[in-house]
Amino acid sequence: MSLEGLTGPPFPATVPLQPPLELHHIAKGRDMAEVAYVNASRVFPGNPPVRAVDNLELAVADGEFLVLVGPSGSGKSTALRMLAGLEDVDEGTISIGGRDVTNVPPKGRDIAMVFQSYALYPHMTVAENMGFALKLRGVPRTRIKEKVGEAARMLDLEKFLDRKPKALSGGQRQRVAMGRAIVREPSVFLMDEPLSNLDAKLRVETRANIAALQQRLGTTTIYVTHDQVEAMTMGHRVAVLKDGVLQQCASPRELYERPANAFVAGFIGSPAMNLKTVPLTGEGAQLDGVVVPLPREVLDAVAAERLTEITFGVRPESLRLVGADEGDAVGRAFELTVELVEELGADAYVYGSARVGDRPERFIVRVDGRTPPAFGQRVRVAVRDLDEVHVFHPETGERLSG
Repeated sequence: MSLEGLTGPPFPATVPLQPPLELHHIAKGRDMAEVAYVNASRVFPGNPPVRAVDNLELAVADGEFLVLVGPSGSGKSTALRMLAGLEDVDEGTISIGGRDVTNVPPKGRDIAMVFQSYALYPHMTVAENMGFALKLRGVPRTRIKEKVGEAARMLDLEKFLDRKPKALSGGQRQRVAMGRAIVREPSVFLMDEPLSNLDAKLRVETRANIAALQQRLGTTTIYVTHDQVEAMTMGHRVAVLKDGVLQQCASPRELYERPANAFVAGFIGSPAMNLKTVPLTGEGAQLDGVVVPLPREVLDAVAAERLTEITFGVRPESLRLVGADEGDAVGRAFELTVELVEELGADAYVYGSARVGDRPERFIVRVDGRTPPAFGQRVRVAVRDLDEVHVFHPETGERLSG
């Protein structure tokens, strides 16, 4: 399969945040494109066959930055490669800009792909790497020089144009790879885990720069990562996949506040949401002999399903330590035995065990980092706001709360 028309990976940690005057010239006139997966599947042969991507139904708007996220094996990279033309579409269709590209070769899709590896030609200079795709198209040399110069100014690469990749740092090589994609002025950028080779500090800086650059260029971008923090801080919307199936696609805030099921609830957020299967009473969820009240509509939904237990979810920041002098709050608090305290400066995370039914369960609570409890201490914990409790079906995992 030909890889002509694709480029290698991402970009910088030192990109200036003020766009140069040439940026408007680069972005102006570019064909923007919506992307649509329509019941698209990739099925690998086997016994049984493996549905790496299973009936994916997903629309990406013109100029949108969409992040595909999920654990290893969730199908996110396969979905991206299907869009790039590097994987077959066994069922359904994929379109770009309203044009069916399901059977179009990669070079005919007007996309630029930024891979995990830098994929730079070691014998070429930075300028030659960035302009190589244009050279293959037969673009005049003066025009190539002009476009490479514009992208180099945008990415703060002007002083490196005559260097070979071996003389650059990892972050600089990323900028070159991103510049190579930019000069092609594609309809769609595809990025497959482009920051995985960077250290933690550089990752934080670079993801902010990629998001800012995409916003200025206005190019439709689909970005794959397994890092849910990366997903939440970059995308306009985030699509969560599991075992090839789309679980939910929404804004980062909606995913955080209203996860569609227990998988999304546990995957989105760091540390993860506390998710426990707990017994029910007529008033709510029972933890360590204490009943946590649930909204009436949730109790009605539970009654309709004839459930005797639920999956109870609450985020670490939605729990608080309760003092002995807090009256009614003490009566609604459950006891936790502190097993570990992670001190992070302003905040601390307390890991402790409480009894749920006849078994111990671990909970995580975010507390003030200046006054955390000590290892082995018994503390009382209550939900800050009952609106922040999430309730899911114990078998299907689907959301029961409103």
